[in-house]
Order: sequence, then structure tokens, then C-alpha cells
Amino acid sequence: MKSTGIVRKVDELGRIVLPIELRRTLDINIKDSIEIFTDENQIILQKYMPGKACIITGEVSNNNITLANGKIILSPEGIQRLTEELHHVIKQ
Repeated sequence: MKSTGIVRKVDELGRIVLPIELRRTLDINIKDSIEIFTDENQIILQKYMPGKACIITGEVSNNNITLANGKIILSPEGIQRLTEELHHVIKQ
């Protein structure tokens, strides 16, 4: 993760303002949806990308792959889990 050096205060309603430079860089436009994730003591904001969630892990990532004409989306971890389960089923 890279620091931008930008610090913002939270207002009385819990809002923060994302600087225009960041919004332009990350292609975040007015009315775009933002996903909120947590990782231990961090809050992670990410532009919402519908249809990019792994069907097994729920992970949303640009590393996810799409199969079966967009009907199946898998993360690397989801691929690993599915492969292990398929090997187990085949051995039975």
C-alpha cells in the first residue's frame, strides 16, 4: 500500500472527502459506488466493480478470472479450493 500523504478529518456525520486527484486517478466519478472493506485495523475503499466477486471466496479483485462466458468468476484462492474439492470428488 502506498501513502498519498493526504490527511482528511471525519465530519460529524462520519463522512470524509476523497480528493479530486485521487478520484481522477482511480476513475471514481460522481454517483459511483464505493465498496468498504476492513483488514485488521485498516479501512479499505475500492471502486465497486459489479460482477468481479469470486463465487467461492467472495473476494473482489482485478486478479479474478472470468470463465464460462462470464458466468463463473474465480479468485486465485477460489481456484485452489475448487481444484482441491474436484480432485477429492474424482478420487471417490
